[in-house]
Amino acid sequence: MPSNYLDFEKPLVELEEKVNELKSFMEEKEIDLTEEIERLNKRAKVLQEEIFSNLEPWQILQIARHPERPTTLDYIELVCDEFIELHGDRQFSDDKALIGGIGRIGDVPVTIIGHQKGKTTKDNIERNFGMAHPEGYRKALRLMKQADKFNRPIIALINTPGAYPGVGAEERGQAEAIARNMMEMAGIKVPIIVVIIGEGGSGGALGIGVGDRVLMLEYTYYSVCSPEACAAILWKDAKEAETAAKALKITAKDLMELEIVDGIVSEPPGGAHKDYQLSAQLLRDEILKEINKLNELSPEELLKQRYNKFRKMGQIKEESEKILSEL
Repeated sequence: MPSNYLDFEKPLVELEEKVNELKSFMEEKEIDLTEEIERLNKRAKVLQEEIFSNLEPWQILQIARHPERPTTLDYIELVCDEFIELHGDRQFSDDKALIGGIGRIGDVPVTIIGHQKGKTTKDNIERNFGMAHPEGYRKALRLMKQADKFNRPIIALINTPGAYPGVGAEERGQAEAIARNMMEMAGIKVPIIVVIIGEGGSGGALGIGVGDRVLMLEYTYYSVCSPEACAAILWKDAKEAETAAKALKITAKDLMELEIVDGIVSEPPGGAHKDYQLSAQLLRDEILKEINKLNELSPEELLKQRYNKFRKMGQIKEESEKILSEL
């Protein structure tokens, strides 16, 4: 099976390989097999819809982690008409795991920040697998304050398993940097649109995750910790990660029902890695739609709505009669 396919896609891969075999045979023997190929292509399309309409949380997590999934830089290149990357936190160094800069989408100037993963081992090492250091979050905050000063909407693209947990990062104030970002983002007076484009893991995601609109791409996850970490804590066994993924309610659909996120951005059939252009177009359309809505609000209304959005999370409703009847 080709390396870019996941285990649960095996039936689909077998059909596609059959189609390729028939095409080769048709060319080699000069036999018209067009009708049979069309029939198999239709079957493959139906099968793909069946597979991707009934995905388990663990399968969605696998798609979110797919090594060929579009990165922040991929989306920036395809969504923005112009972009200039800016570097450094003006205190320590430039963190390549969290990038940012000034861009233009159509005629709308924006500031974009986001976690950046690599696609090869070498690139991932350079990008620290998308796990930002304190200087990355401080760079992001510097750019967000600049956006606030010049009245540019902020777009934050999240794709990280979590903030980097190394000794050096802790010595340089990892927890403080994330906490400060969350506090400062709550008071920024320009629209902030947050999009989970892959992994949305732990405090690493929250460090740039406070926004007026929090969106998730269709096959992504957003969680307080990874399923592996949850399994290791609760069951003392990381092999229970699949069970943890289901219990954590990490998918876009689950989080929409819990009112943690505000919208789901559709992905191309098979996931964003199957069609970069279409995935970027769907994301661009959604971002522009949200910016237009948020630009209608005054800074005071924006801050009030943002406060209320996060303030209502985690409320508990007790169903007294049901509880008493079960006693």
